[in-house]
Order: sequence, then structure tokens, then C-alpha cells
Amino acid sequence: MTKELVFGHKNPDTDAIAAAIGLAYLEKQDGYDTEAVALGPVNAETKFVLDYFGVKAPRIVEAARPETDKVMLVDHNEPQQSISDIAELTVTHVVDHHRISGFETAKPLYYRAAPYGCCSTILTQMYSEEGIDIPKEIAGLMMSAIISDTLLLKSPTTTAIDRDALQALADIAGVDNYEEYGIKMLKAGTNVDAKSDKELIDGDAKSFVLGGKNVRIDQINVVDLEDINKRLPEIKKAMETESKEENYDLFLVLATNVLTSNSELIIVGEPKDLVEKAFNNKFADNDVMNLPGVVSRKKQVVPPLTEQLDPEK
Repeated sequence: MTKELVFGHKNPDTDAIAAAIGLAYLEKQDGYDTEAVALGPVNAETKFVLDYFGVKAPRIVEAARPETDKVMLVDHNEPQQSISDIAELTVTHVVDHHRISGFETAKPLYYRAAPYGCCSTILTQMYSEEGIDIPKEIAGLMMSAIISDTLLLKSPTTTAIDRDALQALADIAGVDNYEEYGIKMLKAGTNVDAKSDKELIDGDAKSFVLGGKNVRIDQINVVDLEDINKRLPEIKKAMETESKEENYDLFLVLATNVLTSNSELIIVGEPKDLVEKAFNNKFADNDVMNLPGVVSRKKQVVPPLTEQLDPEK
């Protein structure tokens, strides 16, 4: 059987890495020759998680061919978020918790999607359904992914299934207090002073096509929004430069305080008026909008933007 690469989206976060490792192990038990890989370097939060549980970071790949023409996707399905040669590959499996957009295949495949707060929650169910034990270190990674994606179960994306999966994974991983661990983990990913402006705007960025416009949305987690505000001119300049280079019509950066669950939205590009309409709010003169309680790009940012920019969807 041909080896299959398993990977999450570009600019991988903790869930993209954990889910890739989790699915690769699960499918290996079913007879597939799989390898978890990454489409970019791991961020500081994910490095903390991998180091904590003694797991080596997956190797980074830019393209799947010529080593394989079959792949499995986790934590994404939209082509622009995937590997560079995705159009030339056969996708055999997808496990995802996001919207389905622009995705089609020539052959039947295994597709598992659920509106949970985290892709690793779906994988937890899959392990249970197949009666396969989750290795302790993989359980730790998947537990961390749920904490990351749901901001310690505070995000509106959180479901009862996520809560149950988090506790079950913590038990397997031997983590007695996942809240205490989770705070340390989230804080590990918020050292923005150590990152360049470009690293900040690219670190957790995803591309979307909404109403024919190329939209880029990045999220930066912090413990103090002033860490972003003091660098606002430089961050906006980096956004403008990248927008010109990559032909983004609209670039948004959501800076989120992981302790208070409040955010600020920075905008470069147009249509600014429709973004304001989407959130029933206004940008200040510095192109920043206060968004109390908004923490989820998937549930609180992309849907209202889609409604305004692509109302036919």
C-alpha cells in the first residue's frame, strides 16, 4: 500500500499537529501506511505541548509529490489552506470541524465532519468507535488541542462532546488538573515580543474566498492586548505589504486576550463598511474594532463576514 501523508492546514496550530498525529496512528492500526507531517513550523504553544509530552515535531513538507499521490486531511478542507499540490493528489480521508468550501474529489473518500470545537474531539470519538486505545502521549496532544481550540472550554464553539473528550483524554494522559496545565500552555503561546511583525500576522492565518474576494484572517493570542496595541503601526504596515504581495483584498487580524476572552480586530483593505456591518460595530480611527467576547474565528468571525460578503452562501 502506498504511503499516505497526513496533515493539517498551513500555518499549523496545535489541533492541526495533534490531529495529524492522532489520525496517522489510528489509520496505521487499520492497515494504512501513514506519516503525520506539517505544512509549516510549529508555533510556540505547540512546541510547549510537544516538549511536555515528549513527542517529536512532524517533518515539514511543501508538496506531497513525488513521494506520494495519496493524502489524508485533518482540521481543514479548503484547498487554499492546504498543501501546494493538493489539486494533483487523491484525498482518501478528511476529518474536520470547519465549514466545507471549495472541496471536491474525483473518487469516493472517507469524510468525517462534526460541528465541535476541535478536530481532535472527533478523533477521540473515532478511537472509541473502533475500540483502539489512544497512546498516552497522543492523548496529551489531543487534550492540548481541545484546550487550544476552545480556549479552555470558554469559546462559544465548545460543545458537551468537547468537554467529555477533554476529560477522557486528560485521564489517559495522566494530567490531573487540565485547567492548570491549560493556562500554562496558553501562556506559552502568547510571547508576542519574541516574534517579528510578519510572524505575528502569519502565525495563525487562514485564507478564505468570500464573495469573490481574497480574505486573510489571522488570530493572535495574548495575555495583554497592549502587547499588540504598542506595535499597531508596524503590524498594519506588515499587513499592507503582505496584502500587496499576495493579492489579498481584505486582511483582518484578531488579537485575543486568552484570559478575559475579549478581542480587538485590526483591518487592512476593503470593504471596511461590510466588516462593520458584519459585527454591528465601528472601527476607530486607528482601524481597530473592539470585540468583547469574540474569541472564535470559526464561529464568530467567518460566519458574519460570509453573510455580508457572500450572502448567497
